[in-house]
Amino acid sequence: MTHRTESAARPRPAAWQRALPWLITIACFAWLYTRLDAAADRAGQTLIAYLSGVFSSVSWSRWLLMMIPYSAFYFLVDSTVVWRVVRWFNAPVRFADILPIRASTYILSIVNEQVGKGVIAYYLHRRHGVPGWQVGSSMLFIMFCELYYLLFWATLGVALRWERLPAVFHVIPSIAAAALVFLIGWILFFRGRLPFGAALRRRDILSAFRRASLGHYAAVIAMRSPALLAAVIVYTLALHLFGVEAQWLDMLGILPVIFFGAATPGPMRSVAIVLWVTLFPENAGPMAAFGFVQHNFFIFFNAAIGLLFLRRANRELFG
Repeated sequence: MTHRTESAARPRPAAWQRALPWLITIACFAWLYTRLDAAADRAGQTLIAYLSGVFSSVSWSRWLLMMIPYSAFYFLVDSTVVWRVVRWFNAPVRFADILPIRASTYILSIVNEQVGKGVIAYYLHRRHGVPGWQVGSSMLFIMFCELYYLLFWATLGVALRWERLPAVFHVIPSIAAAALVFLIGWILFFRGRLPFGAALRRRDILSAFRRASLGHYAAVIAMRSPALLAAVIVYTLALHLFGVEAQWLDMLGILPVIFFGAATPGPMRSVAIVLWVTLFPENAGPMAAFGFVQHNFFIFFNAAIGLLFLRRANRELFG
């Protein structure tokens, strides 16, 4: 299949696909309302007074002193992963050239993460002549590895805190084992060891997987891991500011699951907020406030980093 054929315009998503993220968000916030209203009623307060008390009890200056360095650290880790994968499979770009483009895509990611990845593809096509589908393949490779990176740490966290975590978490090692079997088959497929799918393997959108070795997968997981370990520390300390006690190793099992939820389509990371309240039901108000400010501050602060680089990014894209 030629690049021209693969680059043909895709049909507009169906109405239900466009509405699904908003329906998920509405359902999540409706569920949160019932839990928070019940918690406020038990406290003998109105919902507004209950939530106001939660927000007023937090030391926001201490919270910002943790979240700002963490968000900046995540940006550097994230950019490093994109830079290394692009160098492996697409073009010999410099790290300094990836920073402004990756940062500026955080602005677009407020609305749609995939649009941000499209900007990276356009930049590499404009500056280095890389076909857009091949860059898309590298972005798919990063997303694929992120699944395994989260599964790895979730499995380790559950194994270390088996008795302390909710029973639903006990299914994670089984999911990880099935995912490992799938990964073995996936790698064999792209190495041509399986007698089917030759036409599929040749597509540009899968070119990174054809070239990737097991070491590439392991390297992405290793490069991503410092961001998760930093998150374990920051989120545990931040929970303490909201009056909720949690242990480091508990968070090692919980956070990967929360981050899976944060990747669910929908504004405001509503699924992640619901997961926090579900995991700490006795602290519905603090956990709803915690989930809301943690995930949304992260999104908007990263977008603020993008604004710092936006002028240079625009110059390199359109100058």
